[in-house]
Amino acid sequence: MTRRVGQWLLLIALSTGLSLLLERIGMPASRMFGPLLAGALFTSCGARLRLTPNLFLVSQGLIGCMIAKMLPSWFYTTVTANWPVYAIGVLSVIVVSTGLGWWLTRLGVLPGSTALWGLSPGASTAMILMADAYGGDAELVAFMQYLRVVIVALIAAAVGRIWGAAPGHAHIAIELFPAFSWISLGETLALAVIGPVLAQRLQIRAGAFLIPLFAGVFLAHRDLLHIELPPWLLMLAYAIVGWRIGFRFTLPLLRNVARAIPRLLGCTLALVLICGVMSLGLVLATGVDPLSAYLAMSPGGADTVAIIAASSHVDIPFVMAMQMLRLIAVLLIAPRVAKVLTAHALNAKDVLPR
Repeated sequence: MTRRVGQWLLLIALSTGLSLLLERIGMPASRMFGPLLAGALFTSCGARLRLTPNLFLVSQGLIGCMIAKMLPSWFYTTVTANWPVYAIGVLSVIVVSTGLGWWLTRLGVLPGSTALWGLSPGASTAMILMADAYGGDAELVAFMQYLRVVIVALIAAAVGRIWGAAPGHAHIAIELFPAFSWISLGETLALAVIGPVLAQRLQIRAGAFLIPLFAGVFLAHRDLLHIELPPWLLMLAYAIVGWRIGFRFTLPLLRNVARAIPRLLGCTLALVLICGVMSLGLVLATGVDPLSAYLAMSPGGADTVAIIAASSHVDIPFVMAMQMLRLIAVLLIAPRVAKVLTAHALNAKDVLPR
C-alpha cells in the first residue's frame, strides 16, 4: 500500500514537471501530454498503476461539458447550413482509413484482418472486440489504436505550436483557484456524472463524452444550466485522460508487439499523413485555418482533440462538429463495413499470385 502511494506521488510529481516543461516551450494541451508521457514511462518500466473506469468516464464527461460551454448557440445552424462540407469530411476519413486497412490486409502486412480494424478512425474498444471475433490480433489492434491517438495528438500539438499560438499568446497566466459558484459547479458535476451513467445503462459507446456535450449545449443555451469548470478541475480531468492513454502502453503489450512496431508505425503514419493532406484540401475549399482543418480531419481521439482545441486558437465549433459527426458515423457503420471488407480482403488474399 505504501509503495503504491509512493508511486502515485512520484507519478504526480513527474506529470507536473513534464507539464510545466511542455508549457514552457509553448505546446498546446501540455497539461494532458505531461501526464500521458509520465504514465507511459511508469507503465513501460513495470509499474502497475490503475485508474478506476468510473473516474475516466467522469473525466470524459467534464471534457464534454467544457466543449459544450465553448460551442455558440448557432452551432447546430452552422452544421445544417454547411452539411456538404461536414459530410465529405466525415466520409473521406472513414473511406481512406477503411480502404487503407483493406489494402494492407490484402497484402498481408499484418496478420489476418489486424490492419483493417487497427486503422479504424475511432471507437477503439469496439474495434478491438471485433478484431478478436473476426480473426485479427486484438493486442496489435489495441496498440495501433492507442499509438494513433498519441501520434495524432503529438502532431496536432506541433501544428498548434506552429499555427495555433501567436508569440504574444504562447504563455497565458491561468489562475488555478478563482472564485466560482458552488451551485453551478454542483450542476456541472451532476451532468458529468449522470451522462456516463446513462451511457452505461443505455450501452451508448462514447456516450460518456457525447451525452454531457449535447445535453450541456441544450441546457446552457436555454439558460437552464451555467457550466462552471474551475481550472484546477479541468487540469485533473486532463491528467486522468493523459494517464489513461499512457497506462495502455504496458510492458507485456510492448514486448508482444515489439517485432511489429515498424509496420504498425508505418500504417499509422500513412493514415495520419493522408488525413493531413486532406486537411490541406479542406483549407483550400473552406478557408479555415490549417490547425482547425488538421484537428477536424485527425483520425480518432475526439476527447484528446477536444483538449488540444481548447488550448489553441482554432475554430472549435468546426473542429468538434467534424469530430463528433465522424465518431457517431464510425460507431454506427464502421464495424459492419469492416466486417464485410475483412471477408473480401482475406478471400482476395487467398487467390493472389504467390
